[in-house]
Amino acid sequence: MAMEMMDPDGVKKEELRGKVMVSKDLVSYQDGAVVSRTLISKSVGTVTVFSFDEGQGLSEHTAPYDAMVEILDGEADITISGNTQRVKAGEMLIMPANQPHALQGVKAFKMMLIMIRA
Repeated sequence: MAMEMMDPDGVKKEELRGKVMVSKDLVSYQDGAVVSRTLISKSVGTVTVFSFDEGQGLSEHTAPYDAMVEILDGEADITISGNTQRVKAGEMLIMPANQPHALQGVKAFKMMLIMIRA
């Protein structure tokens, strides 16, 4: 019997454990929007996939933990402490804890964000 999963808002979630998936297919692009889907959320960390329409991004912020970004589709400029690097599909970058960082789509892009808190 399949176990029914609920997200924090009480909405039924598709069970993903034990299934073969293509990461970039887990979120769709939406005009003028950023879309996210949390795959794993535990006290020790999270795994989330995002899609960003062209021109969308995340403004500069800091996080208390290292965060790894893998670009799944498209291209993004990722700025860490004022140093900008272009990251393309198939590439990844680790954003160090406590350093300001921002992401901006060069064109529409999808990414996986992995943050380990412990």
